[in-house]
Amino acid sequence: MLTTTNPPAVRTTLKTAFLPSLLAAAMTLSACSDNAPVADNEDANAAATEEREVAAEVDANDSVNTAESISAEDQLLTKLSDYRWVLATATDNNDQPITSLTPIKEQVTLLVNSQNNDILNYSVGCNTMGASFALTGDTLTISESMSTKMSCGELDKAETKLNQLMQGESQISISATASNAETPMLTQVTSDDSTLVWRGRLTLQAKYNSNGETIFWEVAAESAPCQDNETQMCLQVRPITYDDQGLKTSEGQYMDFAGSIDGYQHDGQHNEILRLQRFKTDTDTVLVDNADSQYAYVLDRVIESTLVDNSSE
Repeated sequence: MLTTTNPPAVRTTLKTAFLPSLLAAAMTLSACSDNAPVADNEDANAAATEEREVAAEVDANDSVNTAESISAEDQLLTKLSDYRWVLATATDNNDQPITSLTPIKEQVTLLVNSQNNDILNYSVGCNTMGASFALTGDTLTISESMSTKMSCGELDKAETKLNQLMQGESQISISATASNAETPMLTQVTSDDSTLVWRGRLTLQAKYNSNGETIFWEVAAESAPCQDNETQMCLQVRPITYDDQGLKTSEGQYMDFAGSIDGYQHDGQHNEILRLQRFKTDTDTVLVDNADSQYAYVLDRVIESTLVDNSSE
């Protein structure tokens, strides 16, 4: 007679023995499953942080470069505006002197006004030509100019040539050394590869560190002997006032003017209305009657110019 064991008891014992192992394996798998996304998230977060840091560094570098570019551009514009420029040399694209400008170079001038809608004025000693400009880096772009319309005789050719050279884009640079700190040199390479070299003289705006006061004067074509010194000729000037709409509201009395107006050349043939910048100085000069004696004057623009007919005299 065979004796047999109880199978259900064996199955129960096996299940009981394997259960802790199964639970441990399940817990291990669960732990692995839970930890994997955490590691992935940490890697992703680290990558995102690194990307943000790189982007921030790039933005910072761009900002620095932009600031440096703006700063250099502003410095160049300030130097341009701080000086009244007189032509020193003028050569064409074959390095030959420009014959219409070289003989009269001392009266060829350039004045940059960055505080008045970015306007520059230039002249060969006859008409004053004005144009708006833009400065990008070291590229000076000058738009089509406007000019007073008086006949300049022998200066017509020089005036036309200067106007042609000034139009369009030019490459500019300013150099100053210890020996010429007060008279820097401006080099302008024009669109046709001509080279104009200008010598600077500090303007009154820069000298007195002020924008000045805007006033309007009418200057008569004919000068007259100064009242207190008949051996000296005085300009005849009178103040003009305008309202907010630009309409003339009053004209003062003519008076002697024994001083000078920086940037203005009186030709004795035209009555002209000038917009000036007036600066307070520390010395007594200028007007003979001392009504306005402690000021210096800079030409801003010729507003009107009327040819005077002296043929009947």
